[in-house]
Amino acid sequence: MAPLTLTELCGLIGEALEESLAPSYWVKAEISSLSERGGHLYLDLVDTPPSGGRGASKMRATCWAGNKEMLLAYFESETGQALQPGMSVLVEVEIQWHAVYGLSLSIIGIDPSYTIGDIARRRQQTIAQLKADGLLDAQQLLPLPTLIRRIAVISSPQAAGYEDFKHQLDASPYHFETTLFAATMQGETAEKSILAALEEILQSEGRSYSASNPTAKRSYSASDLYDAVVIIRGGGATTDLSCFDNYTLCAVCAQFELPVISGIGHTRDISILDLVAHESLKTPTAVAEWLIHRLDEQAARIENLFLRLSGTAEKQILIRRHRIELLEQRLAACNPERIYRMGYSLLTRNGKIIRSIADIQPGDIVTSHFSDGSIDLTPIHG
Repeated sequence: MAPLTLTELCGLIGEALEESLAPSYWVKAEISSLSERGGHLYLDLVDTPPSGGRGASKMRATCWAGNKEMLLAYFESETGQALQPGMSVLVEVEIQWHAVYGLSLSIIGIDPSYTIGDIARRRQQTIAQLKADGLLDAQQLLPLPTLIRRIAVISSPQAAGYEDFKHQLDASPYHFETTLFAATMQGETAEKSILAALEEILQSEGRSYSASNPTAKRSYSASDLYDAVVIIRGGGATTDLSCFDNYTLCAVCAQFELPVISGIGHTRDISILDLVAHESLKTPTAVAEWLIHRLDEQAARIENLFLRLSGTAEKQILIRRHRIELLEQRLAACNPERIYRMGYSLLTRNGKIIRSIADIQPGDIVTSHFSDGSIDLTPIHG
């Protein structure tokens, strides 16, 4: 056979592929990397065997600008999430061969239901693991402080939800002390950023956790600086929230030494972080309202105790006053002045009260006391 030029060989490969392959195929794969350039979406798709290592397959794929927006909008509307690395997908692809760029895939369709099923499967696995590790209800072991006023807040500083949260607290009649620990609340770096914020909170109190062993058991103790940790994310689209289903993040929150209150701003689904948090509210504003309501309850309780104490004190004062009045009446009844006015007198001998005739001897001088004076008497013995 006569030698071929490289161009001729590439042409033969292209012809062979075109003759032997179907126009398109549905392929299951995992996205290992994703980037956007020039309006096009570039992905690396992988298919790693359960054991990993050898046997792994990897191919480049492109979602061209012409159908990218439609496919992404469809996927997000169905799954509530954006395409991201680590996500399992079922895509319809055309196999393309280029003499310079080699073999690649062109994505022309996507089935969101496959990804939804995979997300649900991974979610259930995470919940089962947290339950097996005894972490699903670990936060409930922490008692909530009676007054939650000193709050460590994990949020993006620019988030509208954070501003709503602060405005709601500032408008209340109570004084809240909030300290912001800035974090990225969505995207690929969200998990590490939130974990770093949690670590910063512990370090500010001279504590720490082991990121390599987030499930390590720790004894709970009262905080010197904060009453609770609030993790909030503003509203808007519910895409890109998979970090709140991450096992490591949820395990650390479950084991955290302060009560964790979540308000990550989405109403469509409940994240696993919501499940492990001590308290879970739908939005940052709802978290602020909950905190204010707790202080309202405490204020009402104090007011009720004050009223009860005041009522009890008034009743005791009335009872004591009535007893005093009775004693005064008894004393008045026994007052010698009253007895004198009734015609009685008091007899004394040498200043001592005479209670019996036997107390008087012949020749004694007896003094008779009246209300308006006294007179000496000489007793006459029969």
